[in-house]
Amino acid sequence: MALKRRGPCHMIEADVTIRGHDPKEPIMAHPPDTDSDITLKKWLENVKTSNKGIKLDFKSLEAVSPSLALLEAMLAEPGRPVWINADILTGPGGQNRPVDAQAFLSVVTALPAQTVLSLGWTTGWTAGTNNSGEISRTPTSVFTWTHLYF
Repeated sequence: MALKRRGPCHMIEADVTIRGHDPKEPIMAHPPDTDSDITLKKWLENVKTSNKGIKLDFKSLEAVSPSLALLEAMLAEPGRPVWINADILTGPGGQNRPVDAQAFLSVVTALPAQTVLSLGWTTGWTAGTNNSGEISRTPTSVFTWTHLYF
């Protein structure tokens, strides 16, 4: 549904991390997951067929440079909004380690001026409890290609 050309959404957000085994490549996954059948390369190829803007939410510093190399062609499209995000600070209740701020900023500062840099902070989230405002992270909430098209 999100990729339908005239669908209701204007942007698509995706969590990006590096695959936890070979081949080490950027994938669409949210920690603690370190594997996915959706690589960033394949995701970008599919998104490119739409008119949607994208927000890449980096979950690991290791994923940033190879992802930006894959993203280069989309950055050249003047009408497509591109947001680059990482949690670089520890926020209220945040227990996950943030992405190293200095290292992240040194990599992304060379991006084109129209790229939106979205800096965030970690927040508390506890498995098996009611986390207000969060979706349930259960096996039934895993996203697949079907969620993008139907």
